[in-house]
Amino acid sequence: MAQTIATDIAIIGAGPAGLFAVFECGMLKMRCVVIDTLEAIGGQCSALYPEKPIFDIPAHPRIEAATLIHQLEAQAAPFSPTYLLARRVEALRADGESFILTTSAGDSITASAVIIAAGAGAFGPNRPPLDNLATYEASGGVRYMVAKRAEFVGKRVVIAGGGDSAVDWALSLKDVAARVTVVHRRDKFRASPETAAQLSAAAERGEIELAIPYQLHGLAGDGQRLTGVVLATLKGEEKLVEADHLLAFFGLSMELGPIADWGLALERHHVAITPATCETSVPGIYAVGDIASYPGKLKLILQGFSEAAMAAHAIHPRVFPGQALHFEYSTSKGVAA
Repeated sequence: MAQTIATDIAIIGAGPAGLFAVFECGMLKMRCVVIDTLEAIGGQCSALYPEKPIFDIPAHPRIEAATLIHQLEAQAAPFSPTYLLARRVEALRADGESFILTTSAGDSITASAVIIAAGAGAFGPNRPPLDNLATYEASGGVRYMVAKRAEFVGKRVVIAGGGDSAVDWALSLKDVAARVTVVHRRDKFRASPETAAQLSAAAERGEIELAIPYQLHGLAGDGQRLTGVVLATLKGEEKLVEADHLLAFFGLSMELGPIADWGLALERHHVAITPATCETSVPGIYAVGDIASYPGKLKLILQGFSEAAMAAHAIHPRVFPGQALHFEYSTSKGVAA
């Protein structure tokens, strides 16, 4: 059912950065509406890898993506954000000192400021160019994410890719799968040095098989059930690896969607911002998280958290003009009611 809502801040995107922005804005007594195209909060953490372990969240040596989202939701809950899910912002226009956003569900949101925390826009997997790919995708033989590790217990798994997702899942699934084979075209991985070293050590112990330098060449099976993956070198040498599942981690295909038409300065499909305030080229519109771009930007969740805090403080004078903001630490201030 379409809604008409007036709020202080409209947050586009319910991933980690967007959820933490709710908390930071709430601590400054600013109300938030959060809009996301997915049916549940969490962004890629929920949609693509809910059971993936994350190792670079402060004070959490290891935390699963779904647990992180649950904790962020609980942290934001005292401020009673309104979530508008399964819809996207189709249009955004200025209306005096405010902005009006309309969604694909017919909602109309009036806000004093906008925070874009949309990750890298709409996303989908980059698919390998293999014959009969769609058939094996439909049967679950070929996948681009891991929702539940339990689905791979006792299975033969081939993982293709050389980035963090490929390496992290190889290390995670080696303890439950019957066999894990990692396919990469070269012996250098784009993952963090620590996890790449763990992968090499696991291979030396025989816990993981490395197929290097190979690339995906074909799929074997009866048209429904996957039974193997055909690999090939650049010289044309081929080999068949028996497999129940192929996990292809070649990154995501990103689209900014309507955001690209809002008159914001863009840099390679990302939104350019002023680092100190996270404000875009349009006053009153801010961007945080993976979608934001500036010199020295690191695509880390913790950087998105920092940007959410800076954006909230920069927005405060728009919501409360003329009101002095006396910054206090949450340890002494507590959670604002």
